[in-house]
Order: sequence, then structure tokens, then C-alpha cells
Amino acid sequence: MTIKTDPRIIRTRKLIMDSFVQLSMKKDFKNITISDITSKATVNRATFYYHFTDKYDLLNKVLKEDLMTKVLKEIEKHEKVNHKTITSIFLSIISFQSSLSSQCKKSFEAFSTTIENVIKKELEKVFYQMLMKETSSENEEVVRAGSVMLSWGIYGASIDWQHNSSMSPEEYINMMMPSLISGVDKLN
Repeated sequence: MTIKTDPRIIRTRKLIMDSFVQLSMKKDFKNITISDITSKATVNRATFYYHFTDKYDLLNKVLKEDLMTKVLKEIEKHEKVNHKTITSIFLSIISFQSSLSSQCKKSFEAFSTTIENVIKKELEKVFYQMLMKETSSENEEVVRAGSVMLSWGIYGASIDWQHNSSMSPEEYINMMMPSLISGVDKLN
């Protein structure tokens, strides 16, 4: 039996999330209060706490449910872990981070740890599912560890590119590809 969510609940949740994103564009994360969010969203505190435990929970859910959806949609287009998939994921992460840092300049640094955790965890899930379908390995632990290494490696490469590279993102990922692909090939 499918339980249908009331559209008003969905709208209110979205309104709170959008208000938070708008505030993040103007204020540092540490200076955003629950009162700021509820005022902007025109809801009361009880409504806010019905949907989120605190502003950190709200941040996590905004990143996971709203902003990461573009990255995850790009990833879902692929069925196998290969050169094309890794390149596409890397470029999606770069685009996501660039968009977020330009939209929320004041709060981006405060978001960085949460962004890292969300991206790595979501990539890990996707890689695990892909690798379980395509690998001949019977050992789930090997596939899980491979998924972790891929997700952390691609995320780490995106940060390295951002801070240390003068290459285009495409040139950078092509340079790194032999290392990433050889690790994936060892899982099969």
C-alpha cells in the first residue's frame, strides 16, 4: 500500500528549504538562525521543527534532496563504471561545486564538510550498486571497499583540481583516468 504525502506538507518543506538557500546566498551559515528561516518562509518554529531537527539537518537535506539531485540524475544515466561514467561524474561534481560556491559564497566554506560527506556517501551507494551488477567478485566487502575508494578518489580529485590545477576539468580527469580505471578493473 502506497502512502500519499499531503501536497501541503511537500510545499511547506520546499518553502523552508528554498528560504534557507536564499538566506545562504546573503548570510554566513553561522549567522543564519531558525527565526531567519521561519520568517523568510512565513512558517512558525513548530512547523520548521516538524520537518527538520535543526539548521544542520536542514543543510544536509537541502544538499541531498535538492542540490545533489542534478548530480545523481547524471550518474543514473550510466550502468557501468567506465571512462565515460567516471568523466561524467567528475564533471557533474565540478559543476555542482562551482554552482554552489557561486550561489552561496558566504556560506560555502561552512558547507564544505557537509558537502563532502553527502557527495562521498551518495557516490558510494551508486558505485556499489553498479559494481555489484557488473563484477564477478563474490565478496561484497571487496565491492564495498572499491565503491568507497572510487567515491573518495573522485571527490578528492575534484577538490585537487579546484585548488591546484590549471588544466581544464576534462584534461585533468583524462590524466587521472588510468589510475582510476586500473583500480576498477582489479575488482572484476
